[in-house]
Amino acid sequence: MTKAELRKAYKQLRKHLSEEQIETLSLQIANQLLTLPIWDREFYHLFLSITEHNEVNTEYILNILSGKDKNIIISKSNFSTLEMSHYLLTDATKIKKNKWNIPEPVDGIPINTSLIDVVFIPLLAFDNTGHRVGYGKGFYDAFLATCKPETIKIGLSFFQSSKKEISDAFKTDVKLDYCVVPDKIYTFL
Repeated sequence: MTKAELRKAYKQLRKHLSEEQIETLSLQIANQLLTLPIWDREFYHLFLSITEHNEVNTEYILNILSGKDKNIIISKSNFSTLEMSHYLLTDATKIKKNKWNIPEPVDGIPINTSLIDVVFIPLLAFDNTGHRVGYGKGFYDAFLATCKPETIKIGLSFFQSSKKEISDAFKTDVKLDYCVVPDKIYTFL
């Protein structure tokens, strides 16, 4: 299937999830994450959920990271350049939704991508080879390309992998190392 076909199908699937389902499934995903061998790292990049798009609620992961006293990095998106800038999340960080309803830091302590050890990635769909489909702007491919090679890339999804391979994946598409769904962890290492 093409990215466009998967994007359309999985947006529709997510649209039909209730608030209660989103919360339950998001908690299950966070619990699955606890079993991964990733917790000895220092800098973790986390997306803040777009609730209007029924994304995985990352508050549970945020609580885990805070409880483990990890450095949490969040991003701000520049839709002119299709690049993201990254900031350390602190008690003083002010968060505001941009015009696309993405919660972002207003300002903060900038962090270079070379420091990031683990990235939790929002996505709509993924296949059994580790390719993923997002919203199609390429923000995460550009960002992940600047991370060090050993940075662990973890997709988060409410749904199992697409049985069909993504037919129009590019060589520049950065593949996942893991994808975590409520009842399973896919490994692509």
